[in-house]
Amino acid sequence: MNSIYSVGQVNNYIKNMFQQDFLLNKISIKGEVSNCKYHTSGHIYFSLKDETGALACVMFAGQRKGLAFPMKNGDKVVVSGSVSVYERDGKYQLYAKEITLEGAGLLYERFLALKAELEEMGMFAKEYKQPIPAYAKTVGIVTAPTGAAIQDIRNVAGRRNPYVQLILYPALVQGDGAKESIIEGIEKLDAYGVDVMLVGRGGGSVEDLWAFNEEEVARAIFNCKTPIISAVGHETDTTIADFVADLRAPTPSAAAELAVADIRGVFQSLENYRQKLSRNLENKIQLLQQQIKYYENRLLYGSPEFQIREKRTRLLDLENRIQSAMEAQIFHARQNLNIYIERMKGLSPLEKLNQGFSYVENQTGSAVTGISQVKVGEELKIQVTDGTIITKVTDVKKEKRGA
Repeated sequence: MNSIYSVGQVNNYIKNMFQQDFLLNKISIKGEVSNCKYHTSGHIYFSLKDETGALACVMFAGQRKGLAFPMKNGDKVVVSGSVSVYERDGKYQLYAKEITLEGAGLLYERFLALKAELEEMGMFAKEYKQPIPAYAKTVGIVTAPTGAAIQDIRNVAGRRNPYVQLILYPALVQGDGAKESIIEGIEKLDAYGVDVMLVGRGGGSVEDLWAFNEEEVARAIFNCKTPIISAVGHETDTTIADFVADLRAPTPSAAAELAVADIRGVFQSLENYRQKLSRNLENKIQLLQQQIKYYENRLLYGSPEFQIREKRTRLLDLENRIQSAMEAQIFHARQNLNIYIERMKGLSPLEKLNQGFSYVENQTGSAVTGISQVKVGEELKIQVTDGTIITKVTDVKKEKRGA
């Protein structure tokens, strides 16, 4: 009786057969892309077809570096990878590792090989990149004398700063002799001593741009003492020159913007600096004037003339204060004296006499205050306001008077 196997066993067996086939493990297949889908996971699912049939393909997200262009339905491509079985569905498919456009496959392989070699040598390292001068006076250009690239560079540079000198080396940028022409242009402009150099051309096919993928051109850019901005093709075009150059611009117009400073911004910055300097200078002058005034006042206060005048003023002030104090003391003394005078007047016999009273003295001059001090027949003196009355006592009567 024949052996009976499960579906999984059969699929696994077939998968092992595919894996043991050397041809299927490393194969390149050309065809037209169809059913192309970019999954959210990063995987790309598509089919390769020709007039005879179709083949399911997948490129996992981890292999996406092997795709250097946005693939779409209808593209003629060469897919390199391995053919294996997906056990769950029992279907075989091509697991893609690299995808190139048909006709450019060999050139692309050369591009990747040279890129890897130069990168390993350190020619793309950041530490070798030279800074682009902020305000270049002379800009060297290595490109074709005709075409959109040089016109774009001239237009952009003229708009941003018409005072910058553009020095063009008319180079061949494709075909026979292009490599040598580009290298010669770089070396001559470097020897001339421009501030910065633009090397590039307008967009084109891989074949058209290939001169900028040559190792000799890359080494000329790397060895150049002048900072170089690569300006090759359109934004999606990438060449070896872009990796080696000190700075990569997506287009020739963008390269001109990077190389030539906008003079309007420079003038505005200068005006801002001028205003700031003017304000700072005015503030400094005002501060110094205040300091001078302060020192003038200190010098004035310390001068003998000022000190004498200050002392005189102080003496006058003290004199006035003493005079005022003396006058106040005299005034108070006079007031007190008047008070005392009034008090004395109240005690003065004359005042009493003026009020209708009189003063009686005996013969001894003593004041008579009671009847016991006099005798009948004794002579007395009565003092009144305007004189003295001499009289004799004829009688004495004692009377009891209240207090």
